[in-house]
Amino acid sequence: MTAAIELITAPSSLGLRPATPGHEPGAWRAPAVLLGAGLAERLRAVRVVELDHPRYDFEAQPGTRIRNGRTLQAYSLALADAVAVALDTSRFPVVVGGDCSILLGCMVGARRGGRCGLLHIDGHSDFSHPDNYDTTASLGSMAGMDLAVATGRGEQIVTHWPQIGTPLVADEDVIQLGDRESDIIVPRHDWTPVMDSAVVGLTAQQLLGLGVDQVVKRVAERLDARGLDRVWLHIDLDVLDQAVMPAVDSPGSPGLDFAQLSELLAKLVGGSRVLGVDVTIYDPELDPDTKYADPIVQCLARGLADNPMRGDDDEP
Repeated sequence: MTAAIELITAPSSLGLRPATPGHEPGAWRAPAVLLGAGLAERLRAVRVVELDHPRYDFEAQPGTRIRNGRTLQAYSLALADAVAVALDTSRFPVVVGGDCSILLGCMVGARRGGRCGLLHIDGHSDFSHPDNYDTTASLGSMAGMDLAVATGRGEQIVTHWPQIGTPLVADEDVIQLGDRESDIIVPRHDWTPVMDSAVVGLTAQQLLGLGVDQVVKRVAERLDARGLDRVWLHIDLDVLDQAVMPAVDSPGSPGLDFAQLSELLAKLVGGSRVLGVDVTIYDPELDPDTKYADPIVQCLARGLADNPMRGDDDEP
């Protein structure tokens, strides 16, 4: 039976560095703009939970070299509570941010119910961590390190969680899809290594070459091999090609179009394994006429609320 959708908004830019001095990045405005474009109605959400907009600090916080590290920890736990409540009441949480740092709270909430894999759809690997950048030279920005942190790399303040410990997800239980910046040349049908880890991935070039059906088949085979029946789905909208979606902090090409993303979303959530979804990184300040809000809403609606495959156990 198809689970009812619970929409959770997480208006946070805590994981992004300021584009200009003294100005908080605008991704935190995305939930309000998407709600105004009819997201809750198109998703037929039975409940909308709106988290507060957290305070953004421009200077380092005490005891951490993670930008907004202490606030991120507290905000992640609040988001985890909301996600856990939705799951405990057999609803399908759709969490709308905000930046990619919201993945942490989503995974903490999902992990309270046991082991949980991760499908990480992103135009970048988000695998920056203290072993591959100089923490003394700059603050770490969680939006570029969420996958590394979720797999246990980095400061304890964001890697070790009550009731769960670390990591939130094992390397081998992660599939990264859509990285357009990998410099590793691989045969078309092979998994791409993600940095120095056991995480496997398919690049943006591989996604476009294989097509949605083959990608979903590959994902299902990997989840079967890992014995995973619970996974969380993370979507960074910068996986879309900049020709169709430039209103993100790091646009680029190649990437998916809206139709391809909605089809991929529909087929990934079409089975019983995906517990919930988070959607991140749309910045309305880069879209002053909000021309991209409606395509985002329609894409999510086609992949979720209008998806006849949800509840079909034959797909991932």
